[in-house]
Amino acid sequence: MTPGTPPTSPTPAAPVARGDLVWAPPADVRERTRVGGLLAWLERERGLSFAGHEDLWQWSVDDLEGFWSALWEFFGVRAHAPASAVLESREMPGARWFPGALLNYAEHALGTDEDRDRVAVLGRSQTRADVDLTFGELRDAVARARSALLELGVRRGDRVVGYLPNVPEALVGFLATASLGATWASCALEFGPRSVLDRFAQVEPSVLLVAGGYSYGAKVVDRRDQVAEVRAGLPGARVVDIEYGGHRVPDALGWGDLLAAAPARELVFEPVPFDHPLLVLFSSGTTGQPKAIVHGHGGILLEHLKNHALSWDLGPEDRMLWFSTTAWMMWNALVSCLLVRSSIVMLDGDPAHPDLEWQWRLAEETGVTFFGASPGFLMACRAAGVDLRGRDLRIRTVVSAGAPLPPEGYDWVRRQLGEEVFLNVGSGGTDVCSGIVQNNPLLPVWAGEISGRALGVDAHAFDERGREVVGELGELVISAPMPSMPVAFWGDPDGSRLRAAYFDHYPGTWRHGDWIVFDDRGRCHVAGRSDATLNRGGVRLGTAEFYRVVEELDEVADSLVVHLEDADGGNGELLLFVQLAPGAALDDDLRRTVAGALRAALSPRHVPDDVVGVPAVPRNLTGKKLELPVKRILQGVPLGDVASRDALADPDALDPFVELAARRRNGAVR
Repeated sequence: MTPGTPPTSPTPAAPVARGDLVWAPPADVRERTRVGGLLAWLERERGLSFAGHEDLWQWSVDDLEGFWSALWEFFGVRAHAPASAVLESREMPGARWFPGALLNYAEHALGTDEDRDRVAVLGRSQTRADVDLTFGELRDAVARARSALLELGVRRGDRVVGYLPNVPEALVGFLATASLGATWASCALEFGPRSVLDRFAQVEPSVLLVAGGYSYGAKVVDRRDQVAEVRAGLPGARVVDIEYGGHRVPDALGWGDLLAAAPARELVFEPVPFDHPLLVLFSSGTTGQPKAIVHGHGGILLEHLKNHALSWDLGPEDRMLWFSTTAWMMWNALVSCLLVRSSIVMLDGDPAHPDLEWQWRLAEETGVTFFGASPGFLMACRAAGVDLRGRDLRIRTVVSAGAPLPPEGYDWVRRQLGEEVFLNVGSGGTDVCSGIVQNNPLLPVWAGEISGRALGVDAHAFDERGREVVGELGELVISAPMPSMPVAFWGDPDGSRLRAAYFDHYPGTWRHGDWIVFDDRGRCHVAGRSDATLNRGGVRLGTAEFYRVVEELDEVADSLVVHLEDADGGNGELLLFVQLAPGAALDDDLRRTVAGALRAALSPRHVPDDVVGVPAVPRNLTGKKLELPVKRILQGVPLGDVASRDALADPDALDPFVELAARRRNGAVR
């Protein structure tokens, strides 16, 4: 949204409560925004007129073919062959979009000759000096990397993976892979070898890009031993070291030499079908091996054009900063800013080093207009008394996702950045690689609430019987197909695992796994995960990953982990319960051993806030651990409302958790 008349909002002097109006669209919103441009285009080109967001949203889900074909034309999607239809079938799963069309995501991300001199990427790192690239320099780097991958034998349909930090080399590797019609997947360098192999081994990569270490604040982290374990588990992959920082990976191809030696080739883009695999994102691994979620070129292209331009209002004059690792879907969302010619700031390091103002200082130094952050980060800034009012910030939009943002967070953003700054809070997921419910500039912003449904997303709340509910808690569902729904799960040829993940509960309707409440105006708030997935500071963690590490310790016979969300938007409390092996004692030494094992094998985010001993881990009669009942007990729900003793393998196994909940209410730690 370009500068103009400030929106009508309450004065920042007054604190806000849930439901208070904190931002309203300006009178000239249709002239100033990308979604306003779409409305004008629809009236001019299609003869369609809409009063506002609700009318536009209703049309977008009632006439899927009309809406998505309009976006195809509005954004000028470049196809090497035309589609024979927009949507071949609305059936879920199995909907097929734009059959016959041939395109390539990377072709749209790398700009045109007109963009060559414009800044595309600003790399900021605690490991090395700044790295900035124009669109022209990015295109040249992708062309060289593409040629190098060809020399390594990579072809259409092959997989290239990155065990990498959030640096420009990861972006170049991804776009070069996509240009060939090969498929990309990535994991953060902080992930332990087991977590990485649980993911990468599924896709059997032919090339593995790695870094040997990094700096995390003042700490230098050597990851060469972990890289060695990962490469040993991927014997078919050629290993390329991007030569980041001071740690070189032995017996690996060097990124610089590889690109320099590759023959000069023209940058061309392999035309692929709309649903051709672009990238694989991985689920948290809650119920076992992480699901390898395949997203297609066309689905990510069209969804991110829609989301970034129409919901986030990004365009060529914008610059986005959103701290992310390469393991999170927000990394893909960050990269896709290039589709709308916004530039991006890629950050690597400790997001709070040397203090919480580091990211805000970078935003000031780099001229960021769009600042993305988790609710936990915003609330931590508030709690620490961070004061931004003296800074020369150009931020006009703040987007927050990953967990609910309490009203105090809305108030803090407004007070610190000004009432004209647009705060867009949303919720979505890895599964669709985008937002499901969120704001756009046509909608007001109310404290503690998400303003509406994303365009093209037929989202509702269902009760257990599959009936829509309004004004009460229900399962978040999507009743009509989206182009960015998964093409498949890798290694699931008959689609049975995908169907079980999303469509078994409500046949023909997508069940997302969140609790949500919609009001009669479409406003909503997400109340947390409805399954056992752990959501720590917006990053989903899987319980199965914990168990594989913890239960290998000699002192631990069994274990169970739960996460208790923080009502103020923080990281919450991660509690690990252990059933000890005979003769073992739960002392501080064992707690340190558990924490060290989880940090080394998985990541620092997997380290629990407390480790508590229990006589037995509760399971049902089929042997499944009862994470959700334990969580609900610790949240104060009576045992009788959580589980029947008759359904437990050990009828008394939940009693210690009831006693712990009572002690915690009385102020005891354990």
